[in-house]
Amino acid sequence: MSTPAAASIHLEPTAGTLRSATGCRLDFRLYKPNEHPAHDSPVVSSTLEPRKPGRKPALVILGHGFLRSQERMSGLAKALATQGIPVATLDFCNMRPWDGRHQQNGLDMIALAEHLKVRVGAGQIVYSGFSAGGLAALVAARNDPNAIGAVTLDLVDAQGIGLRAVRELDKPLLGLAGEPTNCNAGNNARAVFAASDDARVQPIPGAGHCDFEAPTDALCELLCEDPDQAQPTRTAALREQIIATATDAIESMIEDEPSRPETAG
Repeated sequence: MSTPAAASIHLEPTAGTLRSATGCRLDFRLYKPNEHPAHDSPVVSSTLEPRKPGRKPALVILGHGFLRSQERMSGLAKALATQGIPVATLDFCNMRPWDGRHQQNGLDMIALAEHLKVRVGAGQIVYSGFSAGGLAALVAARNDPNAIGAVTLDLVDAQGIGLRAVRELDKPLLGLAGEPTNCNAGNNARAVFAASDDARVQPIPGAGHCDFEAPTDALCELLCEDPDQAQPTRTAALREQIIATATDAIESMIEDEPSRPETAG
């Protein structure tokens, strides 16, 4: 996956805010490889690879799971940025315990992409997310003409939203899926992937729902079944596999997409 960097650059995720159409505040972090890091950034920098030669400009918008936070997606965001791909994570401010607001979350992801795409020089967007964040990513990819596809991590459908969205999706959907558990609704996203010829799913044998977060926490591990009761070393290996597979999926989506002009709007 990785190759030695031709030149050292630095990753300094920067925080920002944006207003949702509903009025609540969307907090986001932008992970952007930068040859001239800002000295006032609050986040510790790390040495990364530059963007691979010939790669088309693209931005990844990455969503967290139900009632989780963008911190839980930082591992994947950093891995993607290491490959020279700018990534933005966000906290879904419309999500409530009694209402996931999945459609609005998808629209908030689009709004964030619109807010950042000029800043990072990207005309193409990949939407990605974990669990309910994957559902929001699917909604966003369906509705954003600048999207080139969606990559989901242990997607969970709700109220048939994902099934309806994928039937109207005119671009690729790639998914990673764990074992059926209580927290992925028995892997109910299988029906979503089966509903489109442009959808593909990659099973991750032995993976539980929390393995798709990096880092996860004790609350997720308490609430969600662990299908193989893995030891910490096995869990770490699964998480590394998931991050590597997701990174490869997003990279391949970007590299396979032909160049096209950015859509206005």
